[in-house]
Amino acid sequence: MSEPKTISLNELSEYRGQLVTIQGWVHGIRGSNARQFLSLRNSGRILQVLAEKELLAEETFSEIKHLKQETSLSVTGKLVENEKSPIGYELILESFRKIGESENYPITPKDHGIDFLLSQRHLWLRSSRQLAILRVRDELSFSIRNYFHERKFTLIDTPILTGSIGESAGTLFSTEYFDLGNAYLAQTGQLYLETAIFAHNRVYCFGPTFRAEKSKTRRHLTEFWMLEAESAFVSHEQNMELQEDFIKTVVKQTVQACLPELKVLERDPGPLLEYMERPFPKIDYKDALEFLRSEKEDIVWGDDINSEREQMLARKYGGPVFIQKYPREAKAFYMKVNPEDPRTVLNADLIAPDGVGEIIGGSEREENYSNIIKRLEEEKLPVESYEWYLELRKYGSVPHSGFGLGSERLIAWICGLSHIRECIPFPRMMERLYP
Repeated sequence: MSEPKTISLNELSEYRGQLVTIQGWVHGIRGSNARQFLSLRNSGRILQVLAEKELLAEETFSEIKHLKQETSLSVTGKLVENEKSPIGYELILESFRKIGESENYPITPKDHGIDFLLSQRHLWLRSSRQLAILRVRDELSFSIRNYFHERKFTLIDTPILTGSIGESAGTLFSTEYFDLGNAYLAQTGQLYLETAIFAHNRVYCFGPTFRAEKSKTRRHLTEFWMLEAESAFVSHEQNMELQEDFIKTVVKQTVQACLPELKVLERDPGPLLEYMERPFPKIDYKDALEFLRSEKEDIVWGDDINSEREQMLARKYGGPVFIQKYPREAKAFYMKVNPEDPRTVLNADLIAPDGVGEIIGGSEREENYSNIIKRLEEEKLPVESYEWYLELRKYGSVPHSGFGLGSERLIAWICGLSHIRECIPFPRMMERLYP
């Protein structure tokens, strides 16, 4: 008789009714003197293993009852369907083998403070809530890459170390770079992406970015993953159309693929999916100001629309809303000036409701050489450091647009989380670099 096949919890449907072996970790255990229900974790999922005293030797059943949390095991038994199980199956135990002991596991089923949990992040990742969040993250990452692959965008891997500044110089992490002076951790891959549109037309990058912004809000990390896309011959309006289609597509796909995980997180996906069926309104910055003033907000031209004000606008428009054409002085040098109102630029931020705020920032890029020089000088940025970027405007410059999305904020919105620190495996914040 052949040995039972060793399988993962990602392939249960292929082995229903069969004798199988599963290797994993004790996530929890409960029961009586007659039955024990063992939760076994494998592949980011949890399977119930039923141990019945009458089917097992007395010694084996006693061993099961005294297993410690996070002990690693190999269990063998019959895989049967169970409608009450979150993954649709349970295992009727026939035998087991202990692989690795676990003593005094620090994260017990009781409540723990967030500082303690973050210090134990390397272990906290094993909890049910964190399993669900990171599976959503995985699914969203796949959906993002698949979206651009299907639309014939070319992936361009942009450098992490750079000598050029894409955003505010005050939010840079610098490091010595051999004999060449300072280099900086990339705030954005955008400038490098722009070089690639002249070769491939439609490009994107998806990787870590860094902001030395001294912010402790629930929406900020110093290291996060950003999706950025750039397209040649695309206007500001076409850019917003792409952003809306992108968000609607990846959110719907991720939600449909992660319904069990959202149930664990107690996140009702209904309202989120309803947003995806409606057009996203588009309002100008000046109109946003007018509304906020009507709501007794003390705000003047050039002021930032902070998170509280963003949510006021999201509530007014009943969901996600684009705020476009911000004041020129408040935005980056590469954004194209609005020809209809030179005080503003052709940009837009996509604001999500439910306390999330800005999830996308995008704009039409300035394609004129002289205008870019002028803006660099206004921002007091070293023109010589951007010589390669300026050359793009000398050799066949074209209108083009792009946008960036912080994936952790989108994950927080999908999962219904109040803080993005749980949306990345190892969050980096002003006060935290461990583990």
